[in-house]
Amino acid sequence: MKHTLIVLFVLLISSTFVQAQSNKEDVDMIQAMFGKDKKELMSAYMAIPAKDSVKFWKLYDEYEAKRKAISRERIQLLQKYADEYSTLTDAQASQLAIATVNNDNKTNNLYLGYYKKFSEVIGGKSAAKMFQLETYLQTVIRLGILNNIPFIGELDGQRPVGTKS
Repeated sequence: MKHTLIVLFVLLISSTFVQAQSNKEDVDMIQAMFGKDKKELMSAYMAIPAKDSVKFWKLYDEYEAKRKAISRERIQLLQKYADEYSTLTDAQASQLAIATVNNDNKTNNLYLGYYKKFSEVIGGKSAAKMFQLETYLQTVIRLGILNNIPFIGELDGQRPVGTKS
C-alpha cells in the first residue's frame, strides 16, 4: 500500500510539473518561501541602478526564457522517471542519468554565458551576486522536488546508501 501511495504521489507531482509550460510551480514555490515572485525578489535583492535597469531587465527576461526551457526539460526527465520507476531497466536508468547530467551541463553553460553578459551590464560583482541568488533559488526548488521522489529501488525496500533502517 505504501509503495502504491508513493508512486501515485510521484506521478501526481511529476505530471503537475510537466504541464506547467510557464514554470508556474517555480513561481509558486518561490512565493510560498519568500512571499514574492522571482522577479520581485531579484529586484529587491539586486537594487539595479536606474541607468542599467532597462538593459538588465531585458537581458534578465531573455535569460529567464532560456532557463525555463531547460527547466521544462528537467521536468520531463522527472516525468519519465516517474513513468518508468516501477519497471526501470539498466538501459532506462543510464539514459535518464546521462540526460540529467546533460541537463545540468546546459544549466551551467547558461549560467556561464549569461554571467558574462550580465557582467557587461552591471559589473562582475553584481553579476556574481545575481547568480548567487539564482543558484540558491534553483537549489531550493530542486531540493523540494528531490525530497518528494523516491531513490531508485527505495519503494522496493532498498535503502539509499548511508541511511539507517
